[in-house]
Amino acid sequence: MPTYEYQCKKCRRRHEAFQSITAKPLRRCPSCKGTLERLMGSGSGFLFRGSGFYVTDYRSRSYREAQQKEKPPSSPAAPATPPTSAGDKGCAGGSCAAGRAA
Repeated sequence: MPTYEYQCKKCRRRHEAFQSITAKPLRRCPSCKGTLERLMGSGSGFLFRGSGFYVTDYRSRSYREAQQKEKPPSSPAAPATPPTSAGDKGCAGGSCAAGRAA
């Protein structure tokens, strides 16, 4: 249920009311019995915390299992060192970048 803000036209006090959306707006000020007008509220904020906020988080188990079956097999691990070209003289002492620039 939302919180609505009201301001009295007579005493200018502001009031908040926790009301159902279908409830009729308040008419009388609880302080001076003047006329109330409903104000435009800023609304409420909400925070997304934790997992469960993506479409893929709500998929059924059968959908996820079918998706796993459709994945291509993983490729073998790439070699740790890049292949050397014919013009490469090696990288002694970490000077590879300096040797290529010359």
